[in-house]
Amino acid sequence: MRWRSWSHDGSAWAPQKPVNPSPWLAPLGAAYGAAGRLRVGLYRRGFLARHRLRGPVISVGNLSVGGSGKTPVVALVAALLVEGGRPVAVLSRGYGGTFSGDALVVSDGSTLLASAREAGDEPVMLARQLPGAVVAVGRRRDVVGRVVEERFGPRVHLLDDGFQHLRLQRDLDLLCASAADFADRPLPAGRLREWPSAAARADAVLLTGDAASAPPGWPAERVFTVRRRVVGFFDRAGAACPPPECPWLLSGIARPERLEQDVEAQGAGRLGVLGASTFPDHHWFSAGDLDGVARAAHLAGADSIVTTAKDLERLPPAWEPEPLRVLRIAAEVDDRERLRRLVLGVAGSGA
Repeated sequence: MRWRSWSHDGSAWAPQKPVNPSPWLAPLGAAYGAAGRLRVGLYRRGFLARHRLRGPVISVGNLSVGGSGKTPVVALVAALLVEGGRPVAVLSRGYGGTFSGDALVVSDGSTLLASAREAGDEPVMLARQLPGAVVAVGRRRDVVGRVVEERFGPRVHLLDDGFQHLRLQRDLDLLCASAADFADRPLPAGRLREWPSAAARADAVLLTGDAASAPPGWPAERVFTVRRRVVGFFDRAGAACPPPECPWLLSGIARPERLEQDVEAQGAGRLGVLGASTFPDHHWFSAGDLDGVARAAHLAGADSIVTTAKDLERLPPAWEPEPLRVLRIAAEVDDRERLRRLVLGVAGSGA
């Protein structure tokens, strides 16, 4: 059976499909897009101040909200920098965390210094995945970057979700996008933060899918094709595990259908995926939520509960009613060497 998944309240979900917005939302989307263009113009003309750090800044961002595959690309670029011998700092907004001060160092490159509750799930997940990289969060990332430089010295700053964070000047703008983004509209009429024409600000676009879906007129050297690669199943301690035979899925991500697709593609066993408990993106699981998940998995006869690395950061450390398995995802590009040269060329200019 293709779709055998249910949300935490028992209602069925299906893969996201493009929808035509209600006509009355179009003017709101146009107004949102116009406000974005005005903001860009104010920065471009110097009416809003931009700030520079001592080290070079590489931004990874997107046009759409949620589920764009940006975080694995951040991890890929950071890994290229570390492999190239460059000192790296990942600067994040810390979405979903409780921290509201100027700057919070999540990792010094060797030790995790903040929890997901404080810093947000994605920065902590990146800190675990990127040994050797400093990770820090704060609303104004120019301030965060200066704190990092004062404490750890000059380094290459990797701006997570930075395409619209124009306050901080950058040396390389990488945009993660899909073909659907270039036919979509700004919020609330669509899923975009800006009009598709904003892609022209990027130095390179990393496309999910086919390079043929790049914006018209983009030179080939500025386009990369990026794919999601399933690394495998792991336990809490990070040890590799074989695919479970009949898992129950648990997720609080923007695109929950991807988890089911990835699990099934890895060979979920003779019974496949029994069902899923799905929650909103970045959802903090309550005791009641988790009791319901455990009960549903047990009644279905699941041999494990499969979740994502991002969701793992929001689960209590001792919670494991069934064997817990984490499906890890990575990003890979069609021309890794070309991307490496691009990234290290910029990084070498100031670190």
